Amino acid sequence: MGHAKTSYVCLPCRASYKQPYPQPYDSPRERRCPRCAGGLIHVGSAFAPPRRRDVSAWRALSVVLHAGIRFHKSCCGGPGYRPRTLSEVKAGLARARRTGEPVAQALLRGP
Repeated sequence: MGHAKTSYVCLPCRASYKQPYPQPYDSPRERRCPRCAGGLIHVGSAFAPPRRRDVSAWRALSVVLHAGIRFHKSCCGGPGYRPRTLSEVKAGLARARRTGEPVAQALLRGP
């Protein structure tokens, strides 16, 4: 039986990497991108990366990740709704400005 893995993302390289979960006894270390040596962002085990050439989807993902949203599995399934296109992200940001709710909550609300 293999060890459980989770996804890490390098936004400048538009690349995703599966790596083992950090162990509780390990010293905290920053994971580095093999391509550019920049820091990787832990996105969770339920992450499905967009194609590398889909710049629009990576820009939308960047906004989602910078809002603090991750892709962790729940006990009953996947992570739930996450915006995948720039138009969905723009609609969520407009909703956050209009209603005054936090950006992360507005992005997770859906269309």
